[in-house]
Amino acid sequence: MFGSVGFVVIVAFLVRTGFLYYYFHSVVQRIILDNPPFGFEAGSVAAAIAQGRGFSSPLRMVRTGPTVWFTPIYPYLLAGVFKLFGVFSYTSSLVIRCIDNAFSACTCWPIYAIGAKAFNKRVGAAAAWIWVLLPMSLFFSTVWVWDTALSTLMLALIVVTTFNLRGSERLSAWMGYGALWAAGSMVNPAPVSVLPPLALWALWPLLRSRLASASRLVLASSLIFAAGITPWTIRNYVVFGKFIPFRSNFALELWLGNNPAVPDSWSPWLHPDDDPSEAAKYARMTEIPYMQEKQQEAVRFIRTHPLDTLNFTLHRFSNNWLGMDQAPTDLWSHVPLQVKLIMVGNCVFALLSLLGALFAYREQNEAALPLALLMLLFPLLFYFTHASTRYRHPMDPIMLVLAVYALAYAGAYLLKRFSGLESRQVIRLTNTRSQMPN
Repeated sequence: MFGSVGFVVIVAFLVRTGFLYYYFHSVVQRIILDNPPFGFEAGSVAAAIAQGRGFSSPLRMVRTGPTVWFTPIYPYLLAGVFKLFGVFSYTSSLVIRCIDNAFSACTCWPIYAIGAKAFNKRVGAAAAWIWVLLPMSLFFSTVWVWDTALSTLMLALIVVTTFNLRGSERLSAWMGYGALWAAGSMVNPAPVSVLPPLALWALWPLLRSRLASASRLVLASSLIFAAGITPWTIRNYVVFGKFIPFRSNFALELWLGNNPAVPDSWSPWLHPDDDPSEAAKYARMTEIPYMQEKQQEAVRFIRTHPLDTLNFTLHRFSNNWLGMDQAPTDLWSHVPLQVKLIMVGNCVFALLSLLGALFAYREQNEAALPLALLMLLFPLLFYFTHASTRYRHPMDPIMLVLAVYALAYAGAYLLKRFSGLESRQVIRLTNTRSQMPN
């Protein structure tokens, strides 16, 4: 019972429910009373849907008309909660956080499966149990009303499916793989950046021996993926007259991280959801022209300020991996103890995940390549826009499995060395005694 994944999922959900109870009674009641909207841009779009205004108006200060700020699945999920329990109501806030916590708890299953498939069942079980209490997994599923927890679950499921699919010639399995990627991209398109390397790794054994079969499988999977994203793409073309397969706000995110006002990483106060002048400009220009202007401004800044851009990129790299956009030595002297503990935890977590990938490569484990490529490629987009541990969170299950493997590998290595040293000492002592005169 205690070793079953289902039991781990139940415990994870109960732990998150307890944290949610504490969070609601200590924080959320006051926030809901003082500031009813939640969910930021996703909440605004969901409210528009629930109120019959369609997929529109991502800004809380002004109604701006149709939008493609998000892909549709999470805003429609949130809108469904609003329809049933009230727009920005206390009950809706509680329900959506319970749903997000369920997504986070269910992530224990693919974490176990990734660890068991890539290494062994002990690594998978240990990683799943650590996820139950991992602070980041508790925080983002409870505090943030966003697609973060669902995106994390989807990427973990994609990685498990990739492992199970490697070398398979089953047409239905590859069609399901395409459908899973399509669903994931409609939750959050960021993981699509790792689709080509993961799919190629899964297909590689067939490419070396059965090229015709591999081509058929790729075609089928690609058609299913294309079919899955086509309805949303058609909607965007009809509404905006432009080919937009996923979402439109990349240009804004790029500008927020690359403009003259950026101090070190990005400029959140210039976001149109926080800056009334930018919100008014967004509403006046409408979404697509506004995004085009922001893209031009960001590209112009990058071209004319290469050293500043490099500096911002390094800060974002640090923020992604360490959870801080300044050097630890600059922060350490003037932050409270709890922040120091978070800093140390982030550093240790990142280091262990990197060591896990290196140890797996040293052992010639074929799983090392896709896991390492995912850690390498997934955050690239955020180095150019802006980074945070929330954006990185979908990758955390992979990092956790690798971190647990690093600890297991180091423990086994030390135990082997200790056992070997002890054996040599026993042999040496035995030889010494045998040489002593009677």
